[in-house]
Amino acid sequence: MRDSSRLTRRAALGLPAAALPLSAAVPASAATATATATATATATAVIGGERLARGGIQVRGATGLPKKITARAWLLADCDSGEVLASYNAHRRLAPASTLKMLFADTVLKKFERTERYQVKDSDISDVPAGSSLVGIKPGLTYTVEQLWQGVFLRSGNDAVHVLSHMNGGIAKTVAEMQAKAADLQALDTHVVSPDGFDHPGQLSSAYDLTLFARHGLKDDDFRGYCGTRTADFPAGGKKTFQIQNTDRLLTGAWGLDVYKGLFGVKNGYTSHAGNTFTGGATRGGRTLLVTVMHPKPGTNAVYEQTAALLDWGFGKGGSAQPVGTLVDPLSEGGASASASPSKGKGAAGAAGSGAAAGSASSGPSPWPLAGGAAGALALLGAGTWALRRRRRAAGAAAAPDSGDTPAG
Repeated sequence: MRDSSRLTRRAALGLPAAALPLSAAVPASAATATATATATATATAVIGGERLARGGIQVRGATGLPKKITARAWLLADCDSGEVLASYNAHRRLAPASTLKMLFADTVLKKFERTERYQVKDSDISDVPAGSSLVGIKPGLTYTVEQLWQGVFLRSGNDAVHVLSHMNGGIAKTVAEMQAKAADLQALDTHVVSPDGFDHPGQLSSAYDLTLFARHGLKDDDFRGYCGTRTADFPAGGKKTFQIQNTDRLLTGAWGLDVYKGLFGVKNGYTSHAGNTFTGGATRGGRTLLVTVMHPKPGTNAVYEQTAALLDWGFGKGGSAQPVGTLVDPLSEGGASASASPSKGKGAAGAAGSGAAAGSASSGPSPWPLAGGAAGALALLGAGTWALRRRRRAAGAAAAPDSGDTPAG
């Protein structure tokens, strides 16, 4: 109760989540209750278009979508135009796992030169959560910034993320900057608690937002280069190195998968709570498509197989698809902020399609008010008091996710 009271006081003052201990972040159940309550509110807008708020599959002008897609949410978009060609629960808020590292890179990547060198201290990695995926950073060794980013993108190393975060001024500062970056990108389904994507209560994103992060990052040559690197030599001390391999199985062909033709990244993730998540990009015949798949039913390669199936459809029958929404541009790059419009509740059912599971109470557009830049991030993070009170009386609110689960790439 003491932690809950502290959170309530901070939320009432509109303080950012970065000012709180990781364990005191807004619980996912509170965010879920907020989403449920605001689904029927008026004067809300759906980022990317009203149709993306609907439940079920959204597709127009094309047929033949893969029938064995079990993901709880997915989205397929044209990277260049930003047109969303098909989706399922695009704004459903789910645990992102290490795909959140795309937002981390969008926020921090350009702050340091690739050749800059940094000697790691014990304190730089002392706050890495137990059970994290690691690249193998050792205190006392000196690494280049390029090597640290290789650790982030290839091995999904939370130790590399924490070193770069401390170089950036600390975990709390980095989390606050990531939340502000999400607001600028208009990724309003996203609530950042830790920079590495590790499971913490309240850490959420959506297929729509993750695709925004990928599209924005791919404009940068360094981002694109890192996410497409298959192997690299990593320092082991002295003159010794060891090889690290990208954990993106469609890029490397590992674990019995063929390399997907034209694929260039971008980021995968896994925790025992989030399950598998993946955003992949590929280019064929002059078209570049992005696919995000979140939380398919368990299976060794399910997230990759379903990504490949959606990409195949996009490059094939999806060529005739008419857009059902759009990936919006960042506010800082002239993107138009979605204007408020009367809500139609939960929306009509989507077009007929696969028998994927129906959305939960957390389905639907982001509940947070639309606002730009850092101010929007602070408004988003300051909604905890209302959400916590609402949770106590909202019937059927979903349970909060477990924390401390183990990521594996």
